[in-house]
Amino acid sequence: MRYVRMPIEVESPEEYGYARIRYNLSESSVADQSLADLGLTIPTDLPLLYGEHRGRHRLRELIAAEAPGLSAGDVLITTGAAGALFIIATALLGPDDHLVVIRPNYATNLETPRAIGCATTHIELEFEDGFRIDLDRVAAAITPATKIISVTCPHNPTGVMLSEAELRGLSDLAANRGCRLLVDETYRDLSFDAPLPLAASLGAHAISVSSLSKAYGVPGIRIGWLITKDPALQEVFLAASEQISICGSVMDEWVAEQVMESRQAILTPRLVEMRRRLARVSDWMAGEDRLEWVKPSGGVVCFPRMTAEPTGGAEGFYRRLLEDHGAYVGPGHWFERPDSYFRVGYGWPTPEALDAGLSAISAALRG
Repeated sequence: MRYVRMPIEVESPEEYGYARIRYNLSESSVADQSLADLGLTIPTDLPLLYGEHRGRHRLRELIAAEAPGLSAGDVLITTGAAGALFIIATALLGPDDHLVVIRPNYATNLETPRAIGCATTHIELEFEDGFRIDLDRVAAAITPATKIISVTCPHNPTGVMLSEAELRGLSDLAANRGCRLLVDETYRDLSFDAPLPLAASLGAHAISVSSLSKAYGVPGIRIGWLITKDPALQEVFLAASEQISICGSVMDEWVAEQVMESRQAILTPRLVEMRRRLARVSDWMAGEDRLEWVKPSGGVVCFPRMTAEPTGGAEGFYRRLLEDHGAYVGPGHWFERPDSYFRVGYGWPTPEALDAGLSAISAALRG
């Protein structure tokens, strides 16, 4: 493994310093929740022992209940979705293997295979195509060495979703070509229309990954999971998890279980609010002639593109945005795209801070 720090982490607001940012539109989740917000108090008699290696059984039951045909045994609790993606990549990929992955993408989906030395074909999502996946291009990229087709849905950073027909098409393609389909479903619970089927429910060749970080606002408990109906593969993933950390935190998993028990009560008002936020961003975009976008259909991020070079170029724009207006967004290079693109997160700031941040973007574009 050849580790290199990812720009999205080096330049993250927690590294830069939250106190230096007034309007943080770089986050990719809903607002952070506290135990008090969730009405939770960790029991003082909770045993601080080694937990179940696969994760708390009830927590895994709650996750598996999302799709027919899944059980707690198909679920492995991990250290966030990032931990799940790391386990999958290191368990299935090596220097002699091949990966097909969409781009732009969440950095871990790109960087961990690169650190392994795995040969990779990137399927570029283009603005002009509405950031849609071209299944024919995916099929043409598959080789006898291909182990995984890796996609995200809803997509980060664009917020675009696959249709159910596209998801099933990818699943059939992977099954027919003898490789795995990996779907990062971290934003699935923030789908503005009906959520797609869990990928893992489509067959033993498909792997689902998700977490509580984005839709539930609890990234600090570091709870994610992977799902596969392939028992032999599940054992391999469990072996990797045990060698990394043996088990998860019993406190984190207890909190996660309480959150999942209340998931509908949490998600129903949250989706209402996120649709309201998206409408606010849509109104702003309609009046901003220096930007264009593909409107999201899920998640809490979008990926607008500048229609012309601003004064001082992209570098000047980002400098003015932060230094003069105190606003922060995710520049395109976080996702291996030109800095004429940037990710706007509309779920994390307060509505007032979101409005101020959008106004700051417009001002910085004009110099």
